[in-house]
This record gives sequence, C-alpha cells and structure tokens, in this order.
Amino acid sequence: MNRTEAQKKLANLREQIRRHDHLYYVEAQPNISDREYDKLYAELKELESKFPDLVTPDSPTQRVGGQPLKEFKSVRHAVPMMSLDNTYSVEELRVFDNRVRRLLPDEKIEYVLEPKIDGVSISIRYENGKFTLGATRGDGTTGDDITANLKTIKAIPLTLTKPVTLEVRGEVYIPVAEFEKLNKEREKAGEPLFQNPRNTAAGSLKQLDPATVAQRPLNAVFYAVAAAEGVKFKKQSEVLDALKKLGLPTHRQWWVCKDIEEVIKRAEELQKLEAKLPFEIDGAVVKVNGLAQWERLGSTSKAPRFAIAYKYSHEQAQTKLNDITIQVGRTGILTPVAELEPVFVAGSTISRATLHNEEEIKRKDIRIGDTVIIEKAGQVIPAVVGVVKEKRTGKEKIFKMPTKCPVCGGPVHRDPEFVAWRCENIACPAQLKRTIGHFASRAAMDIEGMGEVLVNQLVDNKLVRDVADIYSLTVEQLADLERMAEKSATNVVNTIAESKNRELWRLIHGLGILHVGEGGARKLADHFHDLDKLASASIEELQQAEDVGPVMAESIHDFFQNPRNQAVIEKLRKAGVRMKASRRSGLPAATGSFAGKTVVVTGTLKKFSRDEAKEALRKAGATVTDSVSKKTDYLIVGEDAGSKLDKAGKLGLKTLSEVEFVKMLGQ
Repeated sequence: MNRTEAQKKLANLREQIRRHDHLYYVEAQPNISDREYDKLYAELKELESKFPDLVTPDSPTQRVGGQPLKEFKSVRHAVPMMSLDNTYSVEELRVFDNRVRRLLPDEKIEYVLEPKIDGVSISIRYENGKFTLGATRGDGTTGDDITANLKTIKAIPLTLTKPVTLEVRGEVYIPVAEFEKLNKEREKAGEPLFQNPRNTAAGSLKQLDPATVAQRPLNAVFYAVAAAEGVKFKKQSEVLDALKKLGLPTHRQWWVCKDIEEVIKRAEELQKLEAKLPFEIDGAVVKVNGLAQWERLGSTSKAPRFAIAYKYSHEQAQTKLNDITIQVGRTGILTPVAELEPVFVAGSTISRATLHNEEEIKRKDIRIGDTVIIEKAGQVIPAVVGVVKEKRTGKEKIFKMPTKCPVCGGPVHRDPEFVAWRCENIACPAQLKRTIGHFASRAAMDIEGMGEVLVNQLVDNKLVRDVADIYSLTVEQLADLERMAEKSATNVVNTIAESKNRELWRLIHGLGILHVGEGGARKLADHFHDLDKLASASIEELQQAEDVGPVMAESIHDFFQNPRNQAVIEKLRKAGVRMKASRRSGLPAATGSFAGKTVVVTGTLKKFSRDEAKEALRKAGATVTDSVSKKTDYLIVGEDAGSKLDKAGKLGLKTLSEVEFVKMLGQ
C-alpha cells in the first residue's frame, strides 16, 4: 500500500470508528459486535504504525497517549461557569416562577426541564470542529486543563460533525452499572471500594496519567453552549438539539414546559424514573427557554436568575450511632463501620453502614453517640449522609483510627494511595481468614465446603497459617472441629485434593495479588502459561500482558519478590498444586455460537450452577460479565430472573432460555 492509498484507508477507518463510537456511547444503538470494533481499531493502529507521519491528533488511537503530567495548568473560561441556586420544594419553584415573571412582565415564559446528573462539571472548546481544550469548573472563572484526560472518554467526540468553534458545558459521570462492576472488580482484587460514582468520577479526572483515566468507565453529557462563533440560538431547546446534531451526547429525556405547573408535573415524572436511569441524579434543572430572556434576567454575584436546581428529597431516617468499629480486609485495609440503632429506611432495616475512611468521618464530623441521618445511596447502599448536631449533648466522642490492628494488635500505617490505614502484619488472623476464604472461593480454587465457619475455625485453632497449609489438613484434624463429622471432613479433604489440578488462572487469582481480579488472572495465565514465568517476569515484561498497566505490574512484581510469598508458593508446589496452564483458557473457541460474544447469566438454571454455566461459556469462547449493558450479546435467563431481565428488555437484548443455551453450546 502506497502513501496515498494509506491516507484514504486511514481516513475511512477513522470515520468508521467515530461513527461506531457515536452509535455506542451517544445513541446506545451499536450495530457491530465488540470483536468487529476491535478489528477496525487494530487495523487502524497497525496502519498508523507503518505510516506514523499520517497520524492525526483527532485519530481514535490518540485518545490515550503521551507521558503522565507533572501538574495541571490553569485555564480561564471564556464565560464564567456559575453555580445554580437550589430549591427542595414545589412552593419554592413557584416563587422562582413569580420572580421570573416579575422581572419579565407581560412576556411569554416557557421552561426547559433537564435531569441534574450527579457528576463533575466540565467545559470543552472546539475550534473548527476539533477538540482543543477541556477544563474543570474550578472556581467558576479558572479551572484545570484536563484535555488529555477528557480525550480518553469515548463518548466525547474529538471531531464534531460540523467545523464550528464553540465552548460547550457538560458533566462527566460514571454509569451506575459500571460503578457497581468497578467495585466488584476492586473487591476481587483486594482493593478498597470506591465511595460513590460522583466522587470516583471526580478523582479519575484528577489523575495525572491519562492511561489510568482511560481504565475508568467514564461517560459524559452536554447541555449548554457558553460561547460560539458564527452560530446563534434563540432557545435552550434549540441548543440541546444542536449539540446532539454536532455529535455530542445529550440528555435523552428532557421537556419543554409551557408553565411552572407543567415543570412540577415533569419533575415528579422524572423522579419516578430515577431508579431506572443509567446514571445517578440529584434532581432536575429548570431553565427559562428563551435565551434573549436570559440576558434580561441577568445574574446575581453567584448564580443566574434564569435557572434553578430542583433537588429531590430521598427517604431518610434519623438514628443513633452507637459505635464505630473497624473491619480488617483481606489486604489489611482498616475500614470504619457505623454500628447503628436499627432503623427502617426505604424498605429494609439498617443497623450497619460503611464510613469508608478516616477522611470521610472528619469531613462530616461524625462522632460516636451522634444522632445521624441515614439514606440509601442510589436507593440501594446504606449511607450516613449527615449529623444532627442540634441533638448533641456534649457526651459524644471524636473517633480516632486505632494505632494498632484491632484483630492482631500489629502495627498499622496510612496508605497514601488509598487514603486508608493498613495492618502491616501479614499473619493477622483477620487478613488470614479472608485470604484463605478468597483462595477457597468459587471464583478462585473452588474448594467446596470451605465456608466462613470452617475457615474461622482453621485459623483460630492455628491449623493453617497460610493458604498452602490447606493441603496438609487431615480428616482427623477436621473431624475434631465443631459441626464437622468424619464424612464431611472426608469430603472437604477430597475436594482440597481435587483443587490441585485447577486451571492456572484460578491459582493466580487465589493468591490474592493486589490489583489482580479474576479477569486479570485469566489474562496473565493466557500470556505466561506458567506461574514460574509470571513470578520471574520484570515490570516491563508484565506490561506486555493484555490490560496490565504499570500499577498492576508493580504490584505483581512486588508480590513475587516477597520472600514470604515465595515460601508459600514453594509449599504449594511441594503439595502438588499445578503451576502450569493445560490450555490457553481465555482464547475464544474456533467455532461456535458463543465465540466472541458477551454473555450474562441471571436466575436459577436446572442443569448448571451459575459458575458452571459461566465456565461453560468461557470454554465456548464467550466473555462472561455480571452486569447487563448495551455491550451484552445474550442474556441467559433461568427461573426467578430479576432486574437484569427487565433491563435487557429495555435495551432490546437477545435473551436465551436454558434449553436454547444448552442447544447453542452443542453447536
């Protein structure tokens, strides 16, 4: 292929990828599979490597690139990013309407109502249709230049459909389903869970390395034009339509309202849809539709007079915080937990809630003995959202993180990476119990019968001091424990013996390496095929494996350099645990109906357990995930299927019965 042919081919590939990005991230109507998309991207990347002088700044391959930044530069917004006044009642909405009508007497007033996403405000400048600058809100006048980070978000086009010059305003967020998936992956990898989607999105945009940002499931929506050259709009509704035509993601549901009573009606309608929306909202934004009227209404020193945020009030309850206890995780992280006087909130009784970390407690000034306000974050997770300080008696105690581990008494230190405290004693019983429980779990070595009760007894009776000790347990030792008889003890010992021949990825996952979840373990097994090769790999060699970045690579390297871990692996080897892959477990099957497909399993199946079904799918070349999204090719539906089936119906996804699933496996 000569240079002219390459230039045409590159232009065609870039246009195809941009179109598919728009269909996927903006329209939610993908028309090719992930595998087909990846082929296009790989072809583009390969051709650009052969003709590097033809690489353009707006190429899809340039979304992640360059060296990490040392710091963010400050940039000034063309038009200040003002905050909105808030209201929590329909009466105050009517007061807002009366004020607007008083300032605009005898004028026709109509409003636009939009969802208020609980995200991070951003501003992006396009020059001649090209993305040139992206910034945070900052103090409203000046923000941080986060251009490199925003370019990693595929929902944000690098090139608009028209060569216009304008500055647009929007919000970056993490979809609820993606946030839950992210936390599940972090839990499997032994990392602290993120607090909520909004804080996680904000923290992601503050990362100095765009490659790290690219790994976060960020999305965006745009709702305003702050400045434009050669383009004029008469109404906010026209702005929203224009943004969509330019290829920018916008709210899929917004309303033009003839008066404030329709605004109230639509706001109530939106609140009923809240639990079904893919993102978290904390209310609605009400704007006067006429842009000329915006100028006449003007602004106060802090907020515009033409708009207001109507915040929703979620069901809350007050209860007493009896104590703050510490939970020690598998990697030694100390998590403070609120022990509450039981209280009924949004359909269930709440007696415990995570307080995340020391900084969160200080920020909210939470004290033992306080009367606190409880709410279900995202209508699901119990959270302490505030303190009723008026009810303080003076007897409340300021909480301090312990200087020693509450379980083993060992030293603790503050881990700056996670803003958390960590127990340094690798032999801590709390860590050991969770480490062994993880090693024996279905997602790792799959040792049936080794549940929490048995694991606790094994550690408390000092029968195991590391995961390798499992393989030296005898029937006699287990039979002497509570709730164990000779038959059940024999079954456990037999299952332990069977686990010696598990797939390599299960062993890697079971070792509990920080930052390595199930998916990462599978990819490491596929790349190295041998635990010894993985253990001896350099940080640079580790990064050659799929999806292994510098942080994960360093964590893996440190794990295998640790003498204690080396001793445990040697004990596992002597016990007969298989250290090599018998096959390349992650590669798709050469043929078959599930090869290259993304599949979710829900409900109860008759012929398979959930894990058996997932493993059968993986062997058939499928990618198995836990959450339904527009990427899902099939949802396999068993009995008592729940919300995943509802979501699949809304997305128009293909569902399979167990009979259809078995038939397709055979094909």
